[in-house]
Amino acid sequence: MLLFVPESYPAHFRGDVASSKNAVSIVAVIALVLMPGCRHKDTSNAVPDKATDAHAHGDSHEGHARGEEQHSGEVKLTSDAIARYGIRIESASLWKLQPAFMAPARVAFNAETMAHVGSPLPGRVVELPVRLGDKVQIGDVLLQVESPQLGEAQSEFLQKRILAQSAIPAVELARNALDRATRLYDQNRGIALDEVQKREAEFRVAFAAQKSAESAVIAAENKLHLLGMDQAAVERLVESGEVQSRFPIRAPVPGTVVEREVTLGELVSPEKEALLVLADTETVWVLADVPEARLPNVVVGAAAWLKTSGLETHKHEGSVSYIAPMVDARTRTAQVRIDAKCEHGSLWPGMFVQAEITATDRNNPDPAPVIAVPEEAVQTMDRRSVIFVPVPNEENTFVQRAVSVDKSVSGLVPIHSGLVEGEPYVAAGSFILKAELGKGSAAHEH
Repeated sequence: MLLFVPESYPAHFRGDVASSKNAVSIVAVIALVLMPGCRHKDTSNAVPDKATDAHAHGDSHEGHARGEEQHSGEVKLTSDAIARYGIRIESASLWKLQPAFMAPARVAFNAETMAHVGSPLPGRVVELPVRLGDKVQIGDVLLQVESPQLGEAQSEFLQKRILAQSAIPAVELARNALDRATRLYDQNRGIALDEVQKREAEFRVAFAAQKSAESAVIAAENKLHLLGMDQAAVERLVESGEVQSRFPIRAPVPGTVVEREVTLGELVSPEKEALLVLADTETVWVLADVPEARLPNVVVGAAAWLKTSGLETHKHEGSVSYIAPMVDARTRTAQVRIDAKCEHGSLWPGMFVQAEITATDRNNPDPAPVIAVPEEAVQTMDRRSVIFVPVPNEENTFVQRAVSVDKSVSGLVPIHSGLVEGEPYVAAGSFILKAELGKGSAAHEH
């Protein structure tokens, strides 16, 4: 084996290398010079060789440092960790960003989907199957009322109906008598004219009595409807002929029972405004007090974001659905209504929130689109704004990348450089990557 000894080595190194004890030293030096830097890998499961363990911790330190430089800023996670931490990758998109402003607001029920349920007739509550917080659908029974007045109205209806039916035969007899008298008179004057006129009068009286009875039936049926019986219930009453003094009060709208001002056995009447209140708890109104100076820049349909005063970081998204046509003379604000979904059950009517409302810039009503990412996608590391992007050809591996950003607009951060349209980036969960990268740096320094 031939060894090349550089001229720069001392003279006593350049002798008979094969016979000199310095040959071993030369081989060691050359091996160290030619040794490549190793890649940074997870060696937590590796078992070191006892004979070379000390040497590996000393002489190979330089090689590991080069590997760390090559993969600086990279984080690799398992597929389970990515799913668990909600790391989501999206493609960079162009957005037309519009300025926004903050306004104090309060949450309220959607009044258009609320219902104050009362009793249309006096009586006593004998069944109360719903409780506060129960969700009901249209037609569900909310309570049963025992009402003597309803029983009397049903009896009256059945009696009027019997009278109307009994009037039908009298009309038929009178009509037949009139027809016979008319034929006799027309054929051979076999009956006096005054007899014909008498039969006609009798028919008219019977017919009028029938119409009066039918009108009485209609009036009695309308009374049942006013007392809360629908047409199907009236038809069942006609079919069975059985008086039912119990009356079910049903839900007129779907929703949640948010108020219950009635107890079992309580006497109720139409004078009481509401026994139960139903409301939609999934879609709420957020009523924002917008200063008059901001009103010209607010339009119906504008996007809005809601932030609660608690520890929650989630922003609820909504849209402007109504702008009050007048300004409050005392506060110089107008009410702007925002429709919002009550996600995660964290918007309660009566609570105060901050509403971030998108404004229409009159000087720039149609801003040019720019690359923008969600606020949570941008992290600060070493006083720089960075995002994380997937490393090509390396599964579940991400690397930080410095970007030039501008002030956040409506929850989106404009990116002026460092990201191009269509390029994948970590849109959610980047703080986890930042934390993992910080742990890796700390371990390396240690």
